[in-house]
Amino acid sequence: MQQLFNLEEYHQRLSQVKTRMDEQGVDVLLVSNPSNINYLSGYNAYSFYVVQALIVITEHDQPIWIGRREDANGAKLTTWLDDDRIYHYTDDYLHSNTKHPMDVITNVFKKLNQDQRRIGVELGSYYFSAMIYENFKGSLPDASFIDATTLVPNVRMIKSQQELQYMRNAAANAEHAMEIGINAIREGVSENEVAADIYHAQINGAEGVDGDYPSIVPLLLSGVKTSSPHLTWDGTAFQGDEIVTLELAGVHKRYHSPLARTIKLGQPTSREKRLADAVHEGINEALAAVKPGKTCGDIAMVWSETIKKHGFEKYDRLGYSIGLSYPPNWSEHTASIRQGNETVLQPNMTFHLIPGLWEQDCGVEFSETFVVTEDGCETLANYPRELIIKEGKKATSS
Repeated sequence: MQQLFNLEEYHQRLSQVKTRMDEQGVDVLLVSNPSNINYLSGYNAYSFYVVQALIVITEHDQPIWIGRREDANGAKLTTWLDDDRIYHYTDDYLHSNTKHPMDVITNVFKKLNQDQRRIGVELGSYYFSAMIYENFKGSLPDASFIDATTLVPNVRMIKSQQELQYMRNAAANAEHAMEIGINAIREGVSENEVAADIYHAQINGAEGVDGDYPSIVPLLLSGVKTSSPHLTWDGTAFQGDEIVTLELAGVHKRYHSPLARTIKLGQPTSREKRLADAVHEGINEALAAVKPGKTCGDIAMVWSETIKKHGFEKYDRLGYSIGLSYPPNWSEHTASIRQGNETVLQPNMTFHLIPGLWEQDCGVEFSETFVVTEDGCETLANYPRELIIKEGKKATSS
């Protein structure tokens, strides 16, 4: 299989990670997050529901991949690693009461004389359970352990030109899926039907751009459900007078570009219009404030000051770093656009900015994925950012 990046880029990534390892006092890094494994090795498979890991040793030119035996050939097909850097465990280690896949991984540490070193582990990873950690520590009593949850993600924050191209392709897929979804929303159609159309569009992709499965399901909400942004479809049929919010992502080569819009079936109420006007001006002003040297907190403050003029206050997080990801989330889990966050914006950082307003029985959201440029930012998708009014089968922007 053809690698998605050239070998030089993988070596640069590995070098940057090793520099951060040295800065944080880490001799060996055990990577469990599949996004980080992919970033450093190219490994891409739906196998993260079992134990798998990448071991980065400061003195070694290549990492070591360890996973389930039936996935080892997938590692040979998708990574840049030599075959002798690919290890596996057998299926009798899965869900056993007497042994665990970490037994194999710790034996690799011992075999390579890495069992008495300072080991970085991703304690905050969804894929690194308490059982895994306890097994690991207990098997390597002479090692010391350091939390390295954000070590690789902090390297990932600044994208290469090839990564940005994949994200632009993902944005084209997001535009396509959004258009399909909005066209499908109409009186008498169920939320399930619309979600199915969106999934098809996401995976099929825009013309000339292949799609991929998203790390989060399409968040399609109507009526009172728009007051809570993370509910999912439930079979409800549209009545023809609801406000509807839709958040989805285009995906290409595992790179995500989320996009959210709000639709009104029929004419908006004065309250809905007021919410939409506040969010619309708020996101526009926040995007206009993005510049290298500004902090994430600076951007959040601009949003807050803007919506105050409309009579609203909201201090929750309104964005986060984004890029390569696997379920259950598409965030990089590093920088957040919220007040007090001191992360300094740099060119080629990418964020999902989603500053919604959710009241007790109604919500409005618009979002954009953007890349920080040398003098501002570039939004990756090109889709109308206003409240979309849909009467009958036609949609217009307010």
